[in-house]
Amino acid sequence: MSNQKNKPGTSEEVRGQSEKPHSDDPGQPDSGAQDTETGSQAEQPAPQEAGPETAEALKDQLLRALAEIENVRKRAGREREDAVRYGITGFARDIVGIVDNLRRAMDSVEDQPQEGGEVIKGLQAGIGIIQQEFDAVLSRHGIEAISPLGEAFDHNFHQAMYEVEEGEQPPGTVVQVMQQGYKIHERLLRPAMVGVQKKPNSVVSEQKKEAEPEK
Repeated sequence: MSNQKNKPGTSEEVRGQSEKPHSDDPGQPDSGAQDTETGSQAEQPAPQEAGPETAEALKDQLLRALAEIENVRKRAGREREDAVRYGITGFARDIVGIVDNLRRAMDSVEDQPQEGGEVIKGLQAGIGIIQQEFDAVLSRHGIEAISPLGEAFDHNFHQAMYEVEEGEQPPGTVVQVMQQGYKIHERLLRPAMVGVQKKPNSVVSEQKKEAEPEK
């Protein structure tokens, strides 16, 4: 009888083992993990809603950014247009120098006596045709000649080389053109070199000069 009480696996030992909690059971939640998760949730700040002042500031920043993008787009468009319109400025300055030489050649041929025969006439006609072609090419590219004879002096397009005292033109009028000027579209390509009518002495200065004693 005493040997039966010490046998393992009796009903009392099995019942005692079933009452012990199993920490390795995946179905049972770990108390330590629950405490850590609860603490992390408590540490996270609650999201704050944006106030009206913050929304207005963000809207202002957005409008400024859009305005800056539009300005950059317009500036790039203007620069691209200027590159197309004025990209040949340096080349055009060289071309108008050739046109000047053709004009001088034409003037020298016209000064020759008519007894030169058919050779002079043919040369004059050939130079005239070349000059017309040059003028047509310049016009297609927006290059126009500045011929200010008889017009008021404009420092934006004219360069005064000297003053002319005698003449019936009003003071400041261009009375002579030494070299023709050119402009490309709205910009000056080369100023016209001109002579300007000088302003005559006023009556007051003349009277003062007469009143001064001779030395």
